[in-house]
Amino acid sequence: MKKTAALTLLLFTLFTANAQKKRIDTLRLALSQAKTDTMRFEALRNLDNAYYNSNPDSAILFGQQSFLLAKKNNWTISQARARNNIASDYLSMGDYVKCTQNFLQALKMYEALHDLAGMSSVNANIGFSCYEQHDFKGSLAYTMTAKKQLETYALTHILTNRQEHLYANIFDNLGGSYFILHNIDSAENNLKISYELAKKYKFDGMMGDIQDYLGKVAEARGKNAVAVQLFRQALATDRLVGDAEHMCEGYRDMADLYHRGKQQDSAEYYAKKALETAQSGHFEQDALDAGKALYTYYDEDHNLPEAYKYLKLATAAKDSLYNQDKVKQLLSIDFDEKERQQELQVAQKEARAEAENRLRTYILSGGLGVLLLLALIFWRNSRQRQKANKLLHRQKEDIENAMAQLKLTQNQLIQSEKMASLGELTAGIAHEIQNPLNFVNNFSEVNRELIDEMQQEIEKGHYKDAKAISDDIKENEEKINHHGKRADFIVKGMLQHSRASTGERQLTNINILAEEFFKLSYQGLRAKDKAFNCEMVTHLDPNLPKPNVVQQDIGRVLLNLFNNAFYAVNQKAKTEGPDYKPTVELTTFTPPSGGLGVKVKDNGVGIPDAIKEKILQPFFTTKPTGEGTGLGLSLSYDILVKGHNGTLDIESTEGEGSEFIVKLPFN
Repeated sequence: MKKTAALTLLLFTLFTANAQKKRIDTLRLALSQAKTDTMRFEALRNLDNAYYNSNPDSAILFGQQSFLLAKKNNWTISQARARNNIASDYLSMGDYVKCTQNFLQALKMYEALHDLAGMSSVNANIGFSCYEQHDFKGSLAYTMTAKKQLETYALTHILTNRQEHLYANIFDNLGGSYFILHNIDSAENNLKISYELAKKYKFDGMMGDIQDYLGKVAEARGKNAVAVQLFRQALATDRLVGDAEHMCEGYRDMADLYHRGKQQDSAEYYAKKALETAQSGHFEQDALDAGKALYTYYDEDHNLPEAYKYLKLATAAKDSLYNQDKVKQLLSIDFDEKERQQELQVAQKEARAEAENRLRTYILSGGLGVLLLLALIFWRNSRQRQKANKLLHRQKEDIENAMAQLKLTQNQLIQSEKMASLGELTAGIAHEIQNPLNFVNNFSEVNRELIDEMQQEIEKGHYKDAKAISDDIKENEEKINHHGKRADFIVKGMLQHSRASTGERQLTNINILAEEFFKLSYQGLRAKDKAFNCEMVTHLDPNLPKPNVVQQDIGRVLLNLFNNAFYAVNQKAKTEGPDYKPTVELTTFTPPSGGLGVKVKDNGVGIPDAIKEKILQPFFTTKPTGEGTGLGLSLSYDILVKGHNGTLDIESTEGEGSEFIVKLPFN
């Protein structure tokens, strides 16, 4: 059975070696045909990687050539990569001194470049180096640092295939370190993550090592059959990819499993396979481990010659790995690295302090600059504010003077408007006053005659007739008194109209006020144009409430509306035929919303649509020059709306007539 397995292994090894030889021949051909230094550098790196597992000496040679080529071209990052590869090659040989030297030099280069991915790669390799030297706590520390650096890098970058491979290796190494430190759960979790990543990205070169460690985990959980199966899978995978170093570990793990199971022959067989593979690949650490295992096995079998043989072999391997000079070199390197780290921390601290001092200086300088700038801005604004205040003061005085002048002019214009309207009424006033005076004179004459008759009847003793005559005299006196009061009302009204408004409010009978000004306005126009005739229609609400208003102002409003209405029908009468009958209607009413209303409606020329929006503007008039001031409707609107909280609405159709509607609140 053992012979058959050995023959199978030999044939498989020959086949694998042949495939590896073909790959290396292809890479050597690519190197010989490289036309640029860039192509040559990549070919050298690929050869370094190809010889890594099978021939570390050749791998180191190609790694050094790639480093010198990068240095010649001043490719800093390529130098760091070459150093990292060379260190890995020395690690594969078990030369921990040169391995550590090259890793630290590579790390220094990546740190200077602030290359997180490169730093992660080197730290992961140092972690694996610590693992190989049985410094498992150091291995965990470096590997965790590598994991954090690569994950930070991945936040802002998409990982390449090589970086994904590194990530999977990090979990593999964490799993191995946790296993040695007896943290089986953490070991299994990290190994499974590594296995899934390797399977996903087809990292076949990693699968054997992961399967081997999963076998150790299964053995630790008491699942020996599963462990054997996983160890065999690991060896098959390592043979397929030509990974001789991991095959050493696989053989040794199989040997240890059988040794613990008291199957001594199988344990010795696999331990010898581990030793043969390690010696052929110059894997000193693996040779030491295999030699120690064989010494132990043969010592337990009391086979002293064989035990002594392998003890000498293990001692030689140990001396090769850990002789006094190498230990001193390692300690020196460790000391130098710690000193470098301390110097780096001091330099970083000094740099931070210098940066903070520089920042404080900048902030202080900036603050002073800002304060000076603000002071300049405030001073300039103060000067401009002073100038602006002086200018505003002058402008205020100019505006106040202009307002005073405007107010004076306005009062003069209002007074002019009053006098103009009063002039138009003069003839009407004379006519209206003449009627009551005629009544007064006539009844006075009649009363004088009646008094003479009454005296005669008294002398005759006809007291009854005298009494009847006295009743007639009394009745005539009442008529004289009535017409005298009417004349007095007209005169007082005109006097009030001509004076400036006092603003005194009083209860006013709008029906009487409107009717009197209606008549006065008509008689005033007739006095100027004897041919003018107009039908005057009144609809007075007998229940109209008495509002508390400035009587002379409301009278002025009504007079303006009447004057405009009579003017409109008179203008139309001059162009229409005899069938046209000028009519002006006066209506007082109580609106549903309360208060009182006055309507002045005419069938005159109406208001054109083009000027409807302008008729309430000051100084706008449709009358010829000299016949109107343009203030009538404007003042009427101000008196009603601003002075009495009332409204003035206008409805008009050009050619048909207009209607002005006044509404006053009852207060």
